[in-house]
Amino acid sequence: MLVHPQFDPVALALGPIAVRWYGLMYLLAFVAFLWLGKRRAATQPWHSLTPRHIDDLLFYGVLGVVIGGRLGQVLFYEPGYYLAHPLEVLAVWKGGMSFHGGFLGVLVAMGLFARKHGLGFWQLTDFIAPLVPIGLGLGRIGNFINGELWGRATSADFPLAMVFPQVDSLPRHPSQLYQALGEGVLLWVLLWWFSMKARPRMQVSALFLIGYGVARWLGEYFREPDAGIFGHSYLVSMGQWLSLPMIVVGLILFVRGKK
Repeated sequence: MLVHPQFDPVALALGPIAVRWYGLMYLLAFVAFLWLGKRRAATQPWHSLTPRHIDDLLFYGVLGVVIGGRLGQVLFYEPGYYLAHPLEVLAVWKGGMSFHGGFLGVLVAMGLFARKHGLGFWQLTDFIAPLVPIGLGLGRIGNFINGELWGRATSADFPLAMVFPQVDSLPRHPSQLYQALGEGVLLWVLLWWFSMKARPRMQVSALFLIGYGVARWLGEYFREPDAGIFGHSYLVSMGQWLSLPMIVVGLILFVRGKK
């Protein structure tokens, strides 16, 4: 069986300043967003965004991800813990970010950005949807490095079975890597290919909702469920409950866009 390498969560220490791997994953995600976004703006003029928009767009997106992601973690997954330790809400460098909370935060941020620059909301979300999965995949790699969000127990004969010593001695799925592949690499390839030519309004956004929702739903079957508001649920996890509306709304938007 494989054994989790037990990485030091601190990638680089400069005196009192500690640079954590989790933070570096976010930094890489923002760099990828800038590079891909400027490339997309320069080569796909039908979006009516220019490379100059991308820097401001990243600023709005960062605020939405960090504020929404942290509040989502607090409200959806660990309300009891943070109620008892309110100052820990600010400790984002320790990890603990909800995708669904970050997603809602980004939607609000994009609405504000679109209003400020006179852009249509769906016009903007269709543009940014293919830029997001790389960041999602890097976030899952950060989870793996931190040794958090480990997988469910599996057979010791399973080729990818891994022991996470910080948890127990059971062989488990390295579900963080599965999700990095599904929510990150595969979703990015799908969206980038689909958006290489002009599509009806809302369809790229809709495909993101469907693709992420399905990838997250499947990935949750290999991941140890989070406690969530209603405790642990091994039948349908909190992540699956929160992904289900994304799939439904995505299907509706895709059909509306086609019409």
